[in-house]
Amino acid sequence: MTSTKYEFPVTRTARPKEKPDQDNLAFGANFTDHMFAMEYDEGRGWHSGRVVPYAKIEIDPASCVLHYAQMMFEGMKAYKTADGHVQLFRPYMNARRLNRTNERMCIPPLDEKLFVAAIKALVRADIDWVPEKPFTSLYIRPFIISDEVSFSVLPAKHYRFMIILCPSGPYYAANMGKLSATRIYVEDEYIRSAQGGTGFAKVGGNYAGGMLASQKAKKYNCKDVLWLDAKERRYVEEIGTSNAFFKIGDEVVTAPLSGTILPGVTRDSVITLLNEWGVPVRERRLSVDELFEASRAGELREVFATGTAAVISPIGTLCYMGEDHIVSGNRVGALSQKLYDTLIGIQTGSLPDTRGWIERVV
Repeated sequence: MTSTKYEFPVTRTARPKEKPDQDNLAFGANFTDHMFAMEYDEGRGWHSGRVVPYAKIEIDPASCVLHYAQMMFEGMKAYKTADGHVQLFRPYMNARRLNRTNERMCIPPLDEKLFVAAIKALVRADIDWVPEKPFTSLYIRPFIISDEVSFSVLPAKHYRFMIILCPSGPYYAANMGKLSATRIYVEDEYIRSAQGGTGFAKVGGNYAGGMLASQKAKKYNCKDVLWLDAKERRYVEEIGTSNAFFKIGDEVVTAPLSGTILPGVTRDSVITLLNEWGVPVRERRLSVDELFEASRAGELREVFATGTAAVISPIGTLCYMGEDHIVSGNRVGALSQKLYDTLIGIQTGSLPDTRGWIERVV
């Protein structure tokens, strides 16, 4: 292997799985026939990349990842176009984010070209698993774990990099892919992340730490939570595990990348599109006082979350301290719909890619 071109041996499964019904794809329910695996050893670097049959992995009970959570993961998708091609959406941005997480978690960096090449190799091996029905995709989950046997609270010297795939249906399955507004609970007790922490990184602890607040939100008939800052419980940050956007008057506001929120690929894409369309967009701190004052004044026009899974998730109600704040008549806003249609169009090839965002697999 060289630093510019990577090729990996492929061992084909002897027992191909039955593929699920594309009309009833559930996220994370069915995994493809193969997976990618690679190891890291101190002094040798990343080595032995390969595509192998999907199988359980063996790990020592004393592995670092099980006790000190030294791990990371990424999330992205492959899409099938109407003319039969399969493509990725901004994979090199995922690669850069992976290495920012690696740096924070003391995990060795991974060459960006190696990362993308590994994803392409695995998707090609399971190309017949990429669904073709509208609003479906092949979800890609790369991850790294520290499997060194050690109870020392120090960075490991051995790691595994793996990738698994699962075909996924539309996020808004009940509406056949059509957007619908959701109800969100504004969380003022628990926090997701703090300055100097791992809020900007894709690590499991961020998600485990948010589960209790998500359970609390469900008691209020809310789908997820709007997180506030850790210090003052005053400034809006993320919605669930997605970036949050607020259209107040004619301006769109989103939290700045100050170390406590995830630098989302979809977030960056939305900001790019808004700038191109001449829609004022500002990355700044937004307090709940300003937010709900705008709501009461009728100036809160739209709220939506952005992320890989849903792309754009419109918010119709914000529940805060026992009061419901209705947004856009609890309907999908025009800007949310335009952003969704544009991004989905680029990802699936029905709209041209004029920004170099698409990386073709086949």
